[in-house]
Formats: sequence, structure tokens, C-alpha cells
Amino acid sequence: MRPRVSVQDSALRNGDFSLRIDPVRNEDAGLYEARVVYNTEVQSCQVELGVITVTLSPPSPVIENEPLLLSCNSSHQASLVETCWFHDGHLVPTSRTFCSLHGAISILRPAMSDAGSWYCQLRYSDNKIISAMYNLQILGFDGPANPVVYAAAGSAAD
Repeated sequence: MRPRVSVQDSALRNGDFSLRIDPVRNEDAGLYEARVVYNTEVQSCQVELGVITVTLSPPSPVIENEPLLLSCNSSHQASLVETCWFHDGHLVPTSRTFCSLHGAISILRPAMSDAGSWYCQLRYSDNKIISAMYNLQILGFDGPANPVVYAAAGSAAD
């Protein structure tokens, strides 16, 4: 897993045996075990790493009015019961514009107002709730609703 994995040597002296993985990949999910031997004493612990991914199709950049699909997947082993999507902190109800699929949401005609923070929340049959965030960027025209702009003669117009 090198060079994505590191242990802080300076922290070892203080009893911190943390493992850092950056960036985390889907295949990193699983059980990790730390075993420390000090003199004749052996200490160990196990930590399970779960991975959640949010993917965009087609990949970024998204063009205004072209359909997109945001998918949310997790390595959690239980059955997926419910997927909720939030945009800028507000729950997104499914409609003709936003169609929710199993773990995914389709935006049929994305607008500039759809850009920003998208948050998926997955709830599983064992009541485990797992969530992740995706920052959606959309290329488009973010100008005035009325395309007519007046400018005084002799002045500049943008």
C-alpha cells in the first residue's frame, strides 16, 4: 500500500500506533490488526475499515441541462434499506427532475442551482447509517434570467 500508508514515528513514543491511509481506495476496505510488542508484553487491536464512494456519471465537468447520475456505494455487508440525498443541507424529494434509484440519484436536467454540496445517506438492515459528501460542479450560464442588458452609451457593458 506504499506510498499511501504512513505511521507517525514521533507518535510511537507516546503510544500512538495510528495508521494513516491517504487516499483511501475501495480495495482498502477490510479488517486491520495492530500488534505491538514492548519488552515481554504484547498488545493488539483490530479495526474494520469501511469505504463509501460517491461517483458521478458522466465524469466531471457536468454541463448544464445534460443528464447526470450520482451513485453512492458502501462496503458495508448488510442489505441496503434506504438511500436519502441532501443538497446544500436539504432533503431532496424524488420527482420528475430528481429520480432516486437504488443508492443513486439521477438529475435529468441539471441547472446551475444544482451545483454545490450533495450528501448521500445510506441506511442498512442492521440500522447502520453511512454517509458521504460530493461537491458537484456544473458548467453553464449563470447570468440574468432576462437576456436583455441595457447600458448607457459611452459606458462599458458586461
